[in-house]
Amino acid sequence: MTVRIAPSVLSADLGRLKEQLAAAEQGGAEWVHVDVMDGRFVPNLTFGAPLIRALRKLTALPIDVHLMVLEPEHFIDEYADAGAAVFTFHPEATVHVQRQLARVRERGMRAGLALNPASPLGLVEEVVEDLDLLLIMSVNPGFGGQRYIEAATDKIRRARALLQSRGSAATIEVDGGITADTIRAPWSAGADTFVAGTAVFGEADPAEAVRRLKRACGTAV
Repeated sequence: MTVRIAPSVLSADLGRLKEQLAAAEQGGAEWVHVDVMDGRFVPNLTFGAPLIRALRKLTALPIDVHLMVLEPEHFIDEYADAGAAVFTFHPEATVHVQRQLARVRERGMRAGLALNPASPLGLVEEVVEDLDLLLIMSVNPGFGGQRYIEAATDKIRRARALLQSRGSAATIEVDGGITADTIRAPWSAGADTFVAGTAVFGEADPAEAVRRLKRACGTAV
C-alpha cells in the first residue's frame, strides 16, 4: 500500500510558505493539507478560501481541505472555485450529509467525512458509497502539536474493514500526532494518507522530514 503524506500548513511558517512547500514536495509529499476552523465547531479560528487561492499559485500539489466548521455546505462552491481538490467535513456539523457529499463531487472535488475521536464509525456507515475519503482524527481537533491517541489505531482497522466489506476504494486519512514514531501503527492498521504538521514544517529540513515518515512505513524514497 502506498503511503501519502499531506503536510499541514497549520504548522508552516507563513512567511516562508513557498519555500517550505517546495521542500516538502521535494521530499515526496503528495498533498497539501489545510485545516479550516470557525471557532464554533472547534475552539480555534484559522484559514479560509483566500489561503486556498494563494496556495494554488504556490504549488501544483492537490489541496486537501478539512473543514471543522458548522454548516460546511455553505462553503462547497467557494472552496471548489478557490482550487481545493479534497473537501472533508464532519457529519455532526450538517443535517443532510449525503446531499453535501453529492454536491462536493458535483463540484469536481473528492468528498470526505471526518470522525473525531469520540465519533463512531456508524456515522458514515450509510454513506460509504458516497465517500472518496474517510478522515480519522487521532487527536481532538482544534490545535496542532498534540499526541496521537492510541485508540485511533483500532478505529482505523475497523474503518478499513468496513470499506473493504462494501467494496469501497476510499482513502483512509489520519490526522493528529503523526510522527516518525507513531505513523507505523495507523499505516499497518489500514490508513494510507497522513496529515503531518509539526513533524514536517516544525523540522529544519521538511524534505527529509517527509522522507523520514515514509521510511517509518517501509516505503523509503
